[in-house]
Amino acid sequence: MTEHAQTILVIEDDPAVGEALVEGIGTEGYAVHWEATGTGGVDYARDRSPQLIVLDVRLPDGSGFDFCRRMRQLGLRQPILMLTVQSDEVDKVLGLEMGADDYLTKPYHLRELIARIRSLLRRAYGELSSTEAAIVYAGDLTIDRTRATVSRDGRSLNLTPTEFRLLVFLAQHPGQVFSRAQLIENVWGSDAEFYDDKTVSVHVRRLREKIETEPSDPGILLTVPGIGYRLAT
Repeated sequence: MTEHAQTILVIEDDPAVGEALVEGIGTEGYAVHWEATGTGGVDYARDRSPQLIVLDVRLPDGSGFDFCRRMRQLGLRQPILMLTVQSDEVDKVLGLEMGADDYLTKPYHLRELIARIRSLLRRAYGELSSTEAAIVYAGDLTIDRTRATVSRDGRSLNLTPTEFRLLVFLAQHPGQVFSRAQLIENVWGSDAEFYDDKTVSVHVRRLREKIETEPSDPGILLTVPGIGYRLAT
């Protein structure tokens, strides 16, 4: 997939902002579609499968957090970047817990938004999708790196691109303990400066909810107190 073939869905109620994002993101070679409501955005994402979604938190027909959760419930796996006017840590964590892969606080520079978009697209469709065929196992999970799927007993688990990348990295190093800083460096890579320990904690919690039989008593993705996390051998 080339960058020119990638479609970005922008869900933003302010016409001036929406039009500016269509123009600004479009100049980078992406196809951009703009929806002014959360409902319209969800419908477009479901029917047209854009490669990435930029989602504003404040929308006229509901909260962006709720629309983010709805898209994940529909099984949509593409990266979601949330835009919020709040710098409150609670809002950032809530967005991640609803299924977002990243967040950006207003006001922001277009260059930073483009950098975040490129980062998310690279993680979702870049290195992992271009690797040679490889099946990795984690407990009773089967991880197909080429198809970017995770399954248990033939049943597919709906992971976001970031969750998938985190699981693959840990599965490639079974039993090895990684600190949050090491996970940020290896999973988020060159964009590590955008993220912090809280980001890792939220993604680990979300991942456990999907891969663990008992998330409160994990048997696959384990916590090593005072250090970080490891995958059970």
